[in-house]
Amino acid sequence: MLKICIVCVGKLKERFYHDAEYEYVKRLSGYCKPEVIEIPEHRLPAGNENPQIQIALNKERAAIMAKIPEGAMTAAMCVEGLEMDSLGLSEFLMGNAGLGTSRFYFIIGGSFGLHDDIKKSASIRLSMSKMTFPHNLARVVLLEQLYRAFTISEGGKYHK
Repeated sequence: MLKICIVCVGKLKERFYHDAEYEYVKRLSGYCKPEVIEIPEHRLPAGNENPQIQIALNKERAAIMAKIPEGAMTAAMCVEGLEMDSLGLSEFLMGNAGLGTSRFYFIIGGSFGLHDDIKKSASIRLSMSKMTFPHNLARVVLLEQLYRAFTISEGGKYHK
């Protein structure tokens, strides 16, 4: 069974995000082994100067990399990534699964994004949109799109 893991910087605070995440993880469990891993976001003191941002990104990078096993397919979720429609995401997942990939790790950064090393080492960089979303909402949208990708692959009615 495929393992789909979302590695995210930061915790969900609002109940409605928790409820939506729970719902899509539950739905995904019929198709794969889903997991959400939260990495602590490193808060910065007032000023948010660039060296402090880099220190925070370095700490988050180390924590993210510690969670990703060798050989896993990684997707860095970043604005400069490839935009893919739902059918394209389904084809990407199923095509790679057909080639033997069994572990997919989607990485969502914190308020300062992802460290460049994460982006460079990723198997693919994906963008959800040219629009900016709160990271909590991005997590839920990604989970929904992953669920949609599986229903597309099986020819289900969810995707219209």
